[in-house]
Amino acid sequence: MENHNILIPVRGEGEDAKITLIAEREKWALVEVGSGKIQQIRWYEDRSSIDTFIDMVVVKSRKDEVADFFADSIPVLEAPLQRTIDDIFEAYMFKELYEVPIQF
Repeated sequence: MENHNILIPVRGEGEDAKITLIAEREKWALVEVGSGKIQQIRWYEDRSSIDTFIDMVVVKSRKDEVADFFADSIPVLEAPLQRTIDDIFEAYMFKELYEVPIQF
């Protein structure tokens, strides 16, 4: 399985980080997943400082402001029940995240 980079807007950092709405985020968590596990998590204050390819974005609500990601051809998934990075990763592995329809 190849590695994927998943971008998540969060409040907090480390094990305390929880997904939040984009407008309420404190940081971006860039979660690199591969071989059935989280390989690495990098923390960013600002999305513009990320120089790595983003495979997908996971948001808390499909009503979040995601048009910029669609404009950049980045798929968006919704984590309706999951709050921690570990829970989101597990839901991603079991395909339990919802695809957000394209909206501009």
